[in-house]
Amino acid sequence: MAEGVAVVPVAPPLRRIRPWPFGAALVLAAGATAAALLVGPHWLDQPAVQAWRTVCLAITVQALPFLLLGTALSGAINAFVPADLFTRVLPKRPALAVPVAGVAGAVLPGCECASVPVADSLIRRGVTPAAAFAFLLSAPAINPVVLTATAVAFPGNPAMVAARLLASLGTAAAMGWLWLWLGKEKWLRPLVRHRHTGHRHGHSRWTEFRLGFQHDFLNAGGFLVLGAMAAATFNVAVPRSVLDTFSGSTWLSVLFLAALAVLLAVCSEADAFVAASLTGFSPTARLAFLVVGPMVDLKLIALQAGTFGRAFAWRFCAATTVVAVAASALIGGVLL
Repeated sequence: MAEGVAVVPVAPPLRRIRPWPFGAALVLAAGATAAALLVGPHWLDQPAVQAWRTVCLAITVQALPFLLLGTALSGAINAFVPADLFTRVLPKRPALAVPVAGVAGAVLPGCECASVPVADSLIRRGVTPAAAFAFLLSAPAINPVVLTATAVAFPGNPAMVAARLLASLGTAAAMGWLWLWLGKEKWLRPLVRHRHTGHRHGHSRWTEFRLGFQHDFLNAGGFLVLGAMAAATFNVAVPRSVLDTFSGSTWLSVLFLAALAVLLAVCSEADAFVAASLTGFSPTARLAFLVVGPMVDLKLIALQAGTFGRAFAWRFCAATTVVAVAASALIGGVLL
């Protein structure tokens, strides 16, 4: 290299905005609007269509503030927090970092929509994926807002609150340890596997925050809308008589409410009131609804697939469902 020539470090490029999930949701909405106009305005007055529209809008509106919270927090972590903070705070041994991260999930008063981008940002910062995934599962299930809502929905029944806390925390820790044992980094999207150090030389921190927030919100927001559409379709299509058929069997009711939690995709701040209304089902079955829902539902599967990749989402969500149902049956059988 010639003497006296200054070398200017080249900053790596900022994350590229990939808004295709948001675009797909807009295309579906535009297609539904066009179909409604072709059929006629009276089609919109049908009870089933009104119910679908109400459920879809309710899920989206419920989750949107927490999605904004999560993406803003993710952008702030990426732009402003020192890169080695989380690796210094968490125990060095991954097996110990998992339960610590699970307990730390209690400090974020948000739903699953907020935890996904935050977990993504933690992995990018060097936190072991097992600990980040334990946080992802526990944050929407054991935070003070959710536990308070559960206490209000089940008055005079503190055992339900304790059972939800223990079963959810146990599931989060078990899944973190399971990832340490069987998880493979190749299942994660390459962009997630790449670790960066947050602030880049020559770039404004506020610019990084803005672009990071824009990337996460467009990506996760599109999947949120798609998941809300799918959940609303199931809610309208399944008749009430199907629910009554399963409530008579103890094990079938547990499995059915676990599946119902996945399909309904109710935000964790509101799911306790839904569970309390299912009076025909056993307390253990309703506990399964409360434990599975914040960890595995249609919108969360979509959010995880969009953030971490489909190879990860299907494996992780399937295993989480099995572990959550087993934890609910065990804890519910003892406490309820």
